[in-house]
Amino acid sequence: MSRLSIMAYTFGIVFFIVSCSFASFYGYKVLTHDLPKEEKKVEKYNYHFVLVPEELDNEYWRLVEKGAKVAAKEYGVLLEYAGPKQANIDDHVKTIEMSAASKVDGIMTQGLSDEQFTPLINRVVAKGIPVITVDTDVSNSNRLAYIGTDNYYSGFLAGKALIADTKGKANVAIITGSFYKNHQIQRVKGFEDAVKAEKGIHIVTVEESEISRVKAAEKAYQILQDHPEVNAFFGTSALDGIEIAHVVEKYKMQNKIYIIGFDTLPETLDYIRKGTIKATVVQEPYQMGYEAVKMMIDLIKGKKVATIVHTDTRIMRINDLPVSNPGGIREVK
Repeated sequence: MSRLSIMAYTFGIVFFIVSCSFASFYGYKVLTHDLPKEEKKVEKYNYHFVLVPEELDNEYWRLVEKGAKVAAKEYGVLLEYAGPKQANIDDHVKTIEMSAASKVDGIMTQGLSDEQFTPLINRVVAKGIPVITVDTDVSNSNRLAYIGTDNYYSGFLAGKALIADTKGKANVAIITGSFYKNHQIQRVKGFEDAVKAEKGIHIVTVEESEISRVKAAEKAYQILQDHPEVNAFFGTSALDGIEIAHVVEKYKMQNKIYIIGFDTLPETLDYIRKGTIKATVVQEPYQMGYEAVKMMIDLIKGKKVATIVHTDTRIMRINDLPVSNPGGIREVK
């Protein structure tokens, strides 16, 4: 072996040994180095509640959620907002059953149907989980309390407003969100009772929209085709009034048709400003959510709670809109 080969071979061995030494040293440093520990802040909650709405992305129920979340933050409550993406009683029921199976501390839910919700709520309460109904009651169940609109009274108010605004002369069509959901039934009944003594007020037809924009528009259009004598509408859900107004504007009948709707969604308020919707029934969804959380805590603590708490309900017309908020309001307190 030549001298040059011996030197190259020796250099290679030395380089290999040095490389291995450095690799071992820095590998050891990495393994033994004390990394800065990330402090994890674990929030502690006093209670775990679930709020189950008719449908998650409904703007009205987002206001209920908003109020509930504010109260939850104030009182140390872990609040889940869970339910069907679109109105579906079966999915609603499943959400309540899953919440009960998870052994949450309390369930706040809209009570949509006596037939399905009464036995369900009774089973949940029998397991020791308190249930409060919000916005829509199931009075025959063992729910511990109800907070929300007096739906019969809200329909009655709408009827009286229509009488006043039409001077007691109108052929009325009612579009209701559902023929089977308690709150919608009560709103129609209240309206009918309010106007039944007025000889100049005639209810021509009552149609169902299934809480759907498309169906509400279809029903409004069909009513105008089938009943040309109709000159007034009452929409018992937030979407009903909006879609009635949409159809009435499309056929340029704003000056011929009186509309009274429900709730204060931005679109509703826009139609009131334009004069297409003459009045709407105002509820207090934020208040419902906030107070429901407080009531649930009181119930768990064994405090006395009223079994029925009705939140404020009133009629809003164009003169009642706040001048300082021309872009629309999402909640009225």
